[in-house]
Amino acid sequence: MKAIEATAQSSTGNTNRVLFNPRTYAAIFYFLLSLPLGIIYFTVMITGLALSIGLAPIFIGIPLFFGVAKLLNEIVKFEQSLIRQFLGLPTPPVPFTYNQQYEAGQSWLKQMTRVFDSGLFVRNLLLVLLKFVTGIVFFVITVTVISLGLGLLALPIVHIILMNEIQVDILENSLFSYFQMDWNYNQQYMVYAGIGVVFSWIALRTVNGLMQIQRKIMFVDEAYQEAPANTQIYAPVQS
Repeated sequence: MKAIEATAQSSTGNTNRVLFNPRTYAAIFYFLLSLPLGIIYFTVMITGLALSIGLAPIFIGIPLFFGVAKLLNEIVKFEQSLIRQFLGLPTPPVPFTYNQQYEAGQSWLKQMTRVFDSGLFVRNLLLVLLKFVTGIVFFVITVTVISLGLGLLALPIVHIILMNEIQVDILENSLFSYFQMDWNYNQQYMVYAGIGVVFSWIALRTVNGLMQIQRKIMFVDEAYQEAPANTQIYAPVQS
């Protein structure tokens, strides 16, 4: 468990290395993917539940419901493994070894109802819903803070290009003029570039913090905490 915690600390990056930590940029890529993935998960969940409830009177909805429950469980596991990959966390140990001989002679309905966990189903339902919400919110926050930092860094270059190409001065009525600060362009470039560096650093730290929040929301560390205690091996069932 200590090794997992050490890996988690190194994945977020410390204060001095946040700009050069590859996990930080992996987190940015993850949040860019979170919006389409969250929409896909939510659409699959709503469509599956609606069809299973609507087709329940003709019996097709019952196996479809159990299939949706299984699919939601796989979606949550996939999302957890995706976060582990982007954070560089090790693969958790297998919690138990399942023996398929236990299901020999049972009908498919008994098999599905036996493995169905209502608590796990509700939790997965809420996690997929939270993934949809956080996917939108974290995507907006990530794009906003990164765009703000990069925009300030690129402002001097954009101003030079616009002045040379179409003679448009975007710094003519700059913020400094309202404070009676008659600074030339080079001075303003240095200030904007410095503020851009600070905002970029804050943006990367924000992305790392959001990644840790997403990690806790999706219970990524749950497998590391529960697997050693709940490991079970089922003996073969004699016919």
